[in-house]
Amino acid sequence: MEIHQYKSVYFLGIGGIGMSALARYFHRCGVMVSGYDKTPTTLTHQLIEEGIPVHFDDNPELVPDRPDLVIYTPALPKDNNELQFVIARGFPLKKRSEVLGMITRNAKTIAIAGTHGKTTITTLVAHLLITAGIDSIAFLGGISKNYNSNFITSGLSAHQLAGSPVYYIVEADEFDRSFLRLYPDIAVITSADADHLDIYGNIDEVRLSFGEFTSNLQKNGTLILKKGVDIVPEETDNYIIQTYHLEGDADFYPEKIRLENSRFIFDLVTPARTIRNITLGLPGKFNLENAIAAAAVAYTVGIPDEVIAQSLLTFEGVERRFDFQVIHDDFVYIDDYAHHPEELKACICAVREIYPSKKITGIFQPHLFTRTRDFADAFARSLELLDELILLEIYPARENPIAGIDSAMLLGKVQLQNKKICSKTDLTGELRSSKPEVLLTLGAGDIDQLVKPIRELFTNM
Repeated sequence: MEIHQYKSVYFLGIGGIGMSALARYFHRCGVMVSGYDKTPTTLTHQLIEEGIPVHFDDNPELVPDRPDLVIYTPALPKDNNELQFVIARGFPLKKRSEVLGMITRNAKTIAIAGTHGKTTITTLVAHLLITAGIDSIAFLGGISKNYNSNFITSGLSAHQLAGSPVYYIVEADEFDRSFLRLYPDIAVITSADADHLDIYGNIDEVRLSFGEFTSNLQKNGTLILKKGVDIVPEETDNYIIQTYHLEGDADFYPEKIRLENSRFIFDLVTPARTIRNITLGLPGKFNLENAIAAAAVAYTVGIPDEVIAQSLLTFEGVERRFDFQVIHDDFVYIDDYAHHPEELKACICAVREIYPSKKITGIFQPHLFTRTRDFADAFARSLELLDELILLEIYPARENPIAGIDSAMLLGKVQLQNKKICSKTDLTGELRSSKPEVLLTLGAGDIDQLVKPIRELFTNM
């Protein structure tokens, strides 16, 4: 069936950030949508409120009768009862990445790839296009704070959603080589660091996969590549390459950078002109770099300079991306999704830049046994940038435990005087007695479930 012909779609793992965006898309198109997930969350509650039935019991009897399509996430255990039931019954079954590729295959697509930064850039690109009045649909890997959703559109009707907007804006996820199902007109590559080595095996395979991704660019397309990223783009005349960087010597870069009230003000140099006195609404050098990449996309699309400047100023960011939760004179609390050593380093350094004289306490939940094993030394070096570390147990996600790989092993590698392991149940008591000055929660697991209790603790103290 063609994508627009589906009448009923069932999701296995509907509560995932990418899966729920797809569910919202089909629901908005008038399709009958329902799904299963292991655990209730704020996101699954929102889906239910929007009219999408979700259940949390792995029970084949709850699978709808012969859905037109079942979409599943690779994070779902292979022995999931409902998945096995769907396979046995021969229901049409596709991965999320396959369906995203089907939706965008014959439409103009902007795809943001890279091991870091893609969620913020994708969300900012969507904000740029919507502010410019360009019809677009965006599938995000986080919740936009401007639009309070991971699925945002420029006010398109259900009929228009099922048709072809001017642009689809998507994250090009390298996990499981999912991004190779996308065929963008404009692609951004922010980085190609070692990650997902349980999939790729080594950094060379990661870089080769990113190179293969560039071969999917449409004829007359544009690749926006961070200067110095160690990949070899496909050799072809089908598309042009534009570069960006914070330090100049690129097609897009900032100059005359100054920091005022924790906000960057800068001039943006483009291939044709300079856009002067832009104010970025987000703190952090890494967000400045993300903004340059997004602005390069806006320039390529043809968005006017004044709209680019307005959008960068009014962009509020993404939940769990350098997300301020509490700001008092004597205490600041920031939540961040950082789960890779480079992301931890960027986040902690940005906090240090804003609060150079404050003691920084970080609560980190490692994500995946394999990632902790593969990058233990790098994690330790990044965590040593903190003044104090509170380490939670590893969040396993889709993995089984690995002998000898646990938080105690990681803690032993961290050369800090003030460090400890703490359980999630004991955490608020620990924080109540320690009274930190600047507090960070860091990680991609279920540490997000602790954000509200921590915020309430310090709001009421």
